[in-house]
Amino acid sequence: MAIRKLLLLLKPVDLYPFLETDGVSLIKNHQVLQYLESRCKVHRDAITFCREILNKKPVEWKPIARNDLSHPIRDVDMVITVGGDGTLLHASHFIDDSVPVLGVNSDPTQAHEVEELSDQFDASRSTGHLCAATVENFEQVLDDILFGRVVPSKVSRISVKLNSEPLLSHALNDILIAHPCPAAVSKLSFKIKNKDGDTNPKTVNCRSSGLRVCTAAGSTAAMLSAGGFLMPMLSRDLQFMVREPISPVPTLSQMHSAFKPDQSLDVNWYSDHGTIYIDGCQVNYNVQLGDTIEISSDAPVLNVFLSQGFTQIRSRY
Repeated sequence: MAIRKLLLLLKPVDLYPFLETDGVSLIKNHQVLQYLESRCKVHRDAITFCREILNKKPVEWKPIARNDLSHPIRDVDMVITVGGDGTLLHASHFIDDSVPVLGVNSDPTQAHEVEELSDQFDASRSTGHLCAATVENFEQVLDDILFGRVVPSKVSRISVKLNSEPLLSHALNDILIAHPCPAAVSKLSFKIKNKDGDTNPKTVNCRSSGLRVCTAAGSTAAMLSAGGFLMPMLSRDLQFMVREPISPVPTLSQMHSAFKPDQSLDVNWYSDHGTIYIDGCQVNYNVQLGDTIEISSDAPVLNVFLSQGFTQIRSRY
């Protein structure tokens, strides 16, 4: 399909509105202030650069701020997000499997900066795991897409049903089912069910800090930090982990494992209150005592241009 109509989705330019109040900075540490101001400038410059490149191409495009996006994205051939993984995650909740997306990491982490300031504060910027482009290669990446030299990858998402009703949002990274108070215990049970109706005979009952389920894309994020394993990016499997189970607990394999595309994870919630968090704080739904939650990879895939796709075409030339 020819790509001629684009939507440019932008992370807010005023990244740190708390920098000044009545003309007075709220940040007293000069190095922190300098770092935050640099981040704002680098991001603004990246937006300007992307606009200039798009103006040179035979495409029609329009910009929209991330915070102004409120309806499903339709009638465009591609979405370009300028920000980081959070901006692409936000966009994914408004995109079905008919519109591909390209992420531009506007403010990549600078290793030398992190090293120099490591004794002062964490100077990490944007990881951009899902972003195939930066200002350094944006025009080349865009040309590869416009000339059909690369195709998007089909990245799995998570489908969630609450009391048999499908939720509108699909998770690109992960979902967390937990009590809304982080200090409270989450009481739940779960079991793996095959799509043909057969279930794993073992129901796992646990008290914990919640249950996390991630996609392959999300296996590099919170799941990995919690001790999970990396998954091939195009895998349709889903990985789950019980957070901080209270002793006595079932075997480790019951607390942390994966299930296949032809299976679902069926959860029963036994606390008075609970919340389903989709992709961090992007979207959330309330649950209550007795609710059932079905988790699977039945969601439409997200078509994402990933960096490995461009690496492969470079190797052919």
